[in-house]
Amino acid sequence: MTTEPSPTDADRRARGMEVRRAVLSDAHVDRAIAGTTPLTADFQDLITRYAWGDVWSRPGLDRRSRSVAVLTALIALGHHEELALHLRAALRNGLTVDEIREVILQSAIYCGVPAANTAFRIASEVLGDAEA
Repeated sequence: MTTEPSPTDADRRARGMEVRRAVLSDAHVDRAIAGTTPLTADFQDLITRYAWGDVWSRPGLDRRSRSVAVLTALIALGHHEELALHLRAALRNGLTVDEIREVILQSAIYCGVPAANTAFRIASEVLGDAEA
């Protein structure tokens, strides 16, 4: 029985950068990289390798499903800046504005009405053009 070698950090970094760019956009990733400092360099490397190269790259869920999970978690935890970013990403991952509306509405039940109210406000700001 042959087993494939485990991916190296360089493999995960390359795969992570590819997925990160596809989900968040080249412009966002370029800004994040340009803003990297000695203080944040290890964190940028970590999220590229681990979040994008390992977790987002797994075959168990498609990107649409991952976006639904991420939106719900960000709403629940009140991470508004990240929510705005991932609302745009959800559109790139194939969710429609109607589906995003349903995710936010569903979150009202499990995350709370105030959290969903804020999420709808942010979604209106971010997705205003997408709705038209």
